[in-house]
Amino acid sequence: MKVVTYNVNGIRAALKKDWLGWLKNVNPDVVCLQEIKALPDQVPEIQMLEEMGYQHYWYPAQKKGYSGTAILSKITPKHIEYGCGFEDYDFEGRVIRVDFEDVSVMSIYFPSGTTGGIRQDFKYRFLDDFYQYAHKLLEEVPNLLVCGDFNICHRAIDIHNPKSNANTSGFLPAEREWMEKFINSGFIDTFRSLNPDPHHYTWWSYRAGSRAKNLGWRIDYIMASKGLESRIKRATILPDAVHSDHCPMLVELA
Repeated sequence: MKVVTYNVNGIRAALKKDWLGWLKNVNPDVVCLQEIKALPDQVPEIQMLEEMGYQHYWYPAQKKGYSGTAILSKITPKHIEYGCGFEDYDFEGRVIRVDFEDVSVMSIYFPSGTTGGIRQDFKYRFLDDFYQYAHKLLEEVPNLLVCGDFNICHRAIDIHNPKSNANTSGFLPAEREWMEKFINSGFIDTFRSLNPDPHHYTWWSYRAGSRAKNLGWRIDYIMASKGLESRIKRATILPDAVHSDHCPMLVELA
């Protein structure tokens, strides 16, 4: 099974940049999308996705043009779970999950705290609630991939300039401590487990030519529960995909 996660920063904008051509070339079995910023009926290319063999499940935010997640799959799931049971997060379309026979795949969009204290507090609440939700979920679906934009750099190796960003949302000590706790509680950072080298990022600011200079942050992850450890064949970032300010990440399971 080949799984991709991609914050497309607006699916309609990405489609105008030949996102479908890219998708056809990479040909993943499952695609987890974040920040779709659209309702399904605003995406006429859905028919083309279906012709490519994808079933599609959308969980847009109630606020139009904002947030939202979706999952595309060439494999028919036995169950689709919309939301995580917390009204504040479900209102923003932040979590969707599909369950297959031997693995479950979640697309998740963590809140950003960059707009100020209120949203940073919202983010911290989300982290606490999601931690509890994820571990309760593991009792039901022990083989779980958590795919998406976590809006957190885990360690200094995951950000181009850790010193100047030490007090920036996304690299705050409490956020990084949460990531450490989450991973140590039974999850594998699939990319880092196979790629120890620096300078691998998944998001770049649109300012000052950051992407061309590779001045980025690694904030998009595919986390695997421990039960999937022996099945992780490949985990890679795909920085040549330029449909968004993020790039996708791919994991292949045996």
